[in-house]
Amino acid sequence: QVQLVESGGGLVQAGGSLRLTCVGSGRTFSRYGMGWFRQAPGKEREFVAAVSWGVGDPSYADSVKGRFGISRDNGKNTVYLQMNSLQPEDTAVYYCAAGNRPYAAALISSDFGSWGQGTQVTVSS
Repeated sequence: QVQLVESGGGLVQAGGSLRLTCVGSGRTFSRYGMGWFRQAPGKEREFVAAVSWGVGDPSYADSVKGRFGISRDNGKNTVYLQMNSLQPEDTAVYYCAAGNRPYAAALISSDFGSWGQGTQVTVSS
């Protein structure tokens, strides 16, 4: 199991930007797909973005496509979520997650076995 810690959340005006950071532990970090999910008050946790362990292109929810970018730095055991053009609808707790199997696709919630504690993102109108 990969241990994950998110940071970078905060309060931002609509149209602004934030970059979330997730730092993982373990020497095998690079073998796992990584993803970001979010959960708004009264809502179910939803997929935001994911990046594979390999060379595949990242995947995004339709609601954030073109505004958010996911990337990873395996040398630092870190995955990022760059969030631009933020809107009040983006307000949620954001979680990073690691795939539950090495060298395996990870896109839906059940594909992920390790989760961070979450970081709050609040976007004001």
